[in-house]
Amino acid sequence: MQPKTVRDAASVWILRCELDELEKSTIRSYKGQLKHHILPLLGDKELKALTRRTVREFLDAMLAKSTRSMTAKVLTSLRSLLSEAVDREWIDYNFAKDIKLRKNNRLAFQPVFPSKADLRALLENSVEKDKPFWTTAIYTGMRLSELRGLRWDNVNFETGIISITQRADENFKIGRPKSRASERKIPMAPSVIYQLERWKQMCPKGHLNLVFPNGKGNIESSANIHSRKWQPLMKSACLLNSEGKPRFNIHALRHGAASLFLEQGWPIKKVQSILGHSSISMTMDTYGHLMEDVANDVGLFVKLERDLLTKS
Repeated sequence: MQPKTVRDAASVWILRCELDELEKSTIRSYKGQLKHHILPLLGDKELKALTRRTVREFLDAMLAKSTRSMTAKVLTSLRSLLSEAVDREWIDYNFAKDIKLRKNNRLAFQPVFPSKADLRALLENSVEKDKPFWTTAIYTGMRLSELRGLRWDNVNFETGIISITQRADENFKIGRPKSRASERKIPMAPSVIYQLERWKQMCPKGHLNLVFPNGKGNIESSANIHSRKWQPLMKSACLLNSEGKPRFNIHALRHGAASLFLEQGWPIKKVQSILGHSSISMTMDTYGHLMEDVANDVGLFVKLERDLLTKS
């Protein structure tokens, strides 16, 4: 039998992704990583000849010509690709699982967190027909794809709960949420209930029964939301940078919602559940610093010292 190569494993891996009905944008991203990074360096390498050293040298070569974030994504894809090869018994072990890309905390990306003043400015300056959309986004922390795919069937005004069971991708296809953890229930703030009850009476009707459709009742494009809703709103709210561009993107509203949740003292586990993160470590890595209370920490050390020096 002809020895199997990384290129062979890549072909069956992509086929597996298609059979599992991953989003087209995700598969397109995987194919790009294969074409530009994995196959040029490893494509003709026999699978059974791979070692920890091979994978480490591949990562070093990537870091020399690409960004750390892209290298991390490619490493994740390589692990998945080799796992498929293990499942097909082409190799006995996935060496990429043992390789870690060391974090460079000094260069780590820090997400932009809108302040409460920013969020108030957005709500105060949004036009009436868009107010239900922005109110829901700010108070629930829902992803844009989840907002675009939300159905009225999943908005329960009696219980005050929104159930996330689907999303709309960039190709206007309705599908399952991003992950199993993304299927969740989100309580509605009073203003969300008020805005959605009003909006339901005038919302364009369509066979998908969407909460935030386009004018014909179909899935709204994210491009239209950015250009026709978000950019004018940021301008009206005076939230532009020196170049006249929005200071933060729509996804930052998710960070804004998380900061509001944590400010209320909600447990990090609850915040993880509402945001739909797959692990609590993801929530902690992104928002853990918002839980820091320097003044309280000083008080704790004062008590620590007093207890130590006080004779019982």
